[in-house]
Amino acid sequence: MTRRWVLGIIAVNLIALAALVFAYPHLMVAPGALREAHAALATDCFACHAPGRGTTAERCVACHAIKDIGVRTTKGIVLAKPHLKVAFHRDLIEQECASCHSDHNKPLLAQRNRKPFSHALLREATRENCVACHAPPDTAIHRNMNLPCGQCHQQEKWKPASFKHDQLGALVLAKCETCHATPTDTLHRPITGNCAQCHTPAAWKPASFDHAKFFVLDRDHNVSCATCHTNNDYKRYTCYGCHEHTPERIRAKHQREGIRNFTHCVECHRSADENEGGKGRKEKSGGERD
Repeated sequence: MTRRWVLGIIAVNLIALAALVFAYPHLMVAPGALREAHAALATDCFACHAPGRGTTAERCVACHAIKDIGVRTTKGIVLAKPHLKVAFHRDLIEQECASCHSDHNKPLLAQRNRKPFSHALLREATRENCVACHAPPDTAIHRNMNLPCGQCHQQEKWKPASFKHDQLGALVLAKCETCHATPTDTLHRPITGNCAQCHTPAAWKPASFDHAKFFVLDRDHNVSCATCHTNNDYKRYTCYGCHEHTPERIRAKHQREGIRNFTHCVECHRSADENEGGKGRKEKSGGERD
């Protein structure tokens, strides 16, 4: 009696299995049609599959030589444009093609076991030499940085990156416009270079501009920028247009004191205190200086 029950259960399972094969043939028997490149092998399963073992790397490399992947076709013809990114196959820790590849368009049975590429599969020396597979980015910041990629980037993904300005050379660090576009607002438009006068590599803001290095904005001079810098042109300034500062008054006053060179006011006047000396000295008639 027990034997009949066992045989009955086996028979039911076989019938169910046969029914599933007919109902879902691509799921139960074939994981989908072959890709176009291997379409000629559609009737020769054992070209890639070993009985009882499935696909084996040995059968793959019989046609696809590891050293030729990305360089030559399976017939030995050199590719016009070698595929740099696939050249890593020769540097894999172990050759197990089916871990990443399937020649069936819809590997329904195998897709759960298929793993994406991981840099951990590469030899350590290759992992550290990113340019062995990746072309260096052709951007200003990367052209001027002679550092290993791992200084900023992770192997898992390109972004986010951890860049620090102190990784740049002194010459590049002094030329912000090498990587950064010059601001186009009215304040920055006339200014070229030497961003470090106001900004630091740590962050664009806050900025620290010390106008007192050029002229102290005290008393009546604490006015809007356009008062002295006409049309917001910060390369130039004028002291004319305020109270007694007119060309005629300034000329007459300075000539009475024997001063002939009075075109660059802040050379002598650095604040509202007219007696305060500036970077230069007042030039008297006869070429003498104070």
